[in-house]
Amino acid sequence: MLSLPVIGLPIAVTNYQDAIDWILERAQKQDRAYAVEAANTHVAALTHQDPEFARAMGEFDLICPDGMPLVWALNAQLPVAQRLTDRVYGPTLMQETFARTDTAHSLYRHYFLGGKNETLQKLQSHFREKFTHSVIAGSYSPPFGSWPVGESERIAEMIRQSGANLVWVGLGCPKQEKWIAAHKHLLPPAVYFGIGAAFAFHAGEVRQAPRFVQKIGMEWLFRLLMEPKRLFKRYFTYNSIFAYQLLRDLRKESKSVSR
Repeated sequence: MLSLPVIGLPIAVTNYQDAIDWILERAQKQDRAYAVEAANTHVAALTHQDPEFARAMGEFDLICPDGMPLVWALNAQLPVAQRLTDRVYGPTLMQETFARTDTAHSLYRHYFLGGKNETLQKLQSHFREKFTHSVIAGSYSPPFGSWPVGESERIAEMIRQSGANLVWVGLGCPKQEKWIAAHKHLLPPAVYFGIGAAFAFHAGEVRQAPRFVQKIGMEWLFRLLMEPKRLFKRYFTYNSIFAYQLLRDLRKESKSVSR
């Protein structure tokens, strides 16, 4: 699958159907752990600013364009016929993957890792009610804060025992990405998703932005208005970094073309 750099982060030129085709093919293989990220401007900017996070993202096998600014940055590098018409939004990717695996005698088994126990209960109820044939093999709410020695090994064993091949990791960014990358060698064969806020959205704990707001790339503003104290610093800092680096890269490209 073609990937192009957006402020240095390789973003796949993909849509929901192609991304899910890629995911399900690897989930069936069960030959190793694969890592999938739905990347927004926060992820892209953090990759640019944090060397440890950049190394973690280097372990990811598929990085989808979750944010519309990433879609626009990709499209600026593509011929008109190949340009994307939509992003691959993490919560929708999760829902559409469940829809594709909602068949009798499914080959796919889902696992939820992260979040509070109450959130996981709501999440399981939501998906079991909506997708009656999908198999949820298990879930686990790890300790808050630092984990005890051996916790990652215990988690890997729980996933192995469950037989899951689609593992949704909602530990929050950047913890979930760093954890997946650091333990990829230890984790049983499956596709692991850094899925962020999708747990809270599908559990009904956080309201999603209306579709038209998402389409114009203003979901960040909607979420900021919903949770100003928690999100102001993140959006102000990382949106600014993303915009600055993108403009700088575009300026470099225009100079090299004009020479």
